[in-house]
Amino acid sequence: MDVKGRIHSIETLGAVDGPGLRFVVFLQGCHLRCLYCHNPDSWATNKGKIIGARELAYQIKEYAPYIKNGGVTLSGGEPLLQPEFSAEILKWCKKFDFHTACDTAGSVPLETAIKVLDQTDLVLLDIKDLDREDSKKLCGMSPQKEIDILNYCEQVNKDVWIRHVLLPKYTLKKSKLEKLADFVKNFSCVKRVELLPFHKMGEFKWKELNIPYHLTDIPVPSEEEIKSALEIFRSRGVNVD
Repeated sequence: MDVKGRIHSIETLGAVDGPGLRFVVFLQGCHLRCLYCHNPDSWATNKGKIIGARELAYQIKEYAPYIKNGGVTLSGGEPLLQPEFSAEILKWCKKFDFHTACDTAGSVPLETAIKVLDQTDLVLLDIKDLDREDSKKLCGMSPQKEIDILNYCEQVNKDVWIRHVLLPKYTLKKSKLEKLADFVKNFSCVKRVELLPFHKMGEFKWKELNIPYHLTDIPVPSEEEIKSALEIFRSRGVNVD
């Protein structure tokens, strides 16, 4: 029986969610409420398109000529909220010899996440803020589950790219960036850190959904701020961009 799940949307030739050109599946549903989320329409777990993992995998297979040097990425929403569905998609993609990646905020217990983590080649792990209380303010969750997933990836030698949003007045602080750089440099599984400048491209969705948006007055990072942030990681020998 084909395992079914809910997807929000797809991007057939994505270039920013893992190595090479990728078929990106955005799954529906997320328990976090990140202040800077650009897809608040993906939060609800009872919406989106229902589709079978096998059916979706065969749709992906049609793009093999384009993604043969890239692969398939599950994103969201939060793919770990649909672990059976996500794991089944990844299994099919591996049958078709696609490189696979899972873009996750790590918002589920490790025992739930493992079945997906074990099926993917690369984990794109969003670390919001290492400080417990600041992380709760930023996204509604402490960082412990993210850290548990990172520790597991280290244990099983699973490649990880860390993703971190540079948000002025929140995470874009020298002390916080130094703390994160000093933390991730100790993990051999972390092959790369991506510092993602805050943007407001999804602000209109908040307004359309009548959700209060609290970052209207927050500026996007300057080029100098981004450069300084990158240097903090590079000075510690971390591969960052």
